[in-house]
This record gives sequence, structure tokens and C-alpha cells, in this order.
Amino acid sequence: QVQLVESGGGLVQTGGSLSVSCAASGRTFSTYVMGWFRQAPGKEREFVAVISRSGSSTDYLDSVKDRFAISRDNAKNTVYLQMNSLKPEDTAVYYCAASRGVILFTTAREYDYWGQGTQVTVSS
Repeated sequence: QVQLVESGGGLVQTGGSLSVSCAASGRTFSTYVMGWFRQAPGKEREFVAVISRSGSSTDYLDSVKDRFAISRDNAKNTVYLQMNSLKPEDTAVYYCAASRGVILFTTAREYDYWGQGTQVTVSS
């Protein structure tokens, strides 16, 4: 069982930066592929970024690829999402998720544990 707690969301202006974090409980954090998803009002949850268990491989939603960066610190049981050049369309609740698989999954159904989400709002 893994419990995930996101933090760091907030309000930022267009073009600004924000970093969100996700702290995981337990001693097996390094065995999980970690992902970030987001859900805007009235829209389905969508994949944003994923990182491998070691942190050596990542994948991104095309629209964020040059602006967002996912990273992890296995010693601190934490995964991060650095968001730069934010746009109003990035406004959403951001969720971190953990998968027991080994592939860099980009679909929500492949993830076993979810955090409660943190709101990110980008004003125009």
C-alpha cells in the first residue's frame, strides 16, 4: 500500500512557474513508476508526465514537453513536477500516481495508487 500526498499547487500568472511535489509513504517508493495526471473542470483526466523507477527515463504529454520536467528523489520518497511557461490551459487539479508496472504508462488505468490532487490555476 502506498499513500501519496501532493503539495505545492497554487495561483500563478501566464508565463510563470510552479513546482508541485508528491510525497509517498512506505519503503518501496523506488519500485514504482510514478506519473502525473491532471483534470480540468468538465474534462477527462489526462496524462502529463511519467518517470521510471530509477529516474533515468521520462515521457511527457506533447503540449508540455518543452515546459514541464518530472523528477524524483528515491531517498526522499518524493516525485516532483516543475512547470514553466504556464498557460491558462494548464489550469487543472494535478494528481500524482504510482504504478507497480515497469513500463512508462500514460493511461490512468495502469496506475494503482493516487493522491488527492492539488489545484493549479493559471490566470491570463
